[in-house]
Amino acid sequence: MNFATIKRNYDKGLWSLAMVKMAVRKGILTQKEYKEITSKTYTN
Repeated sequence: MNFATIKRNYDKGLWSLAMVKMAVRKGILTQKEYKEITSKTYTN
């Protein structure tokens, strides 16, 4: 799993906001990448 895959899945509606947030918690994405994908600021 990487940024490009997660972004594509989120854009297609296959991933929810909660799933992208979980990727940040697990260290797969950074908070900056979360914002780039979702246009929202990451909060716990």
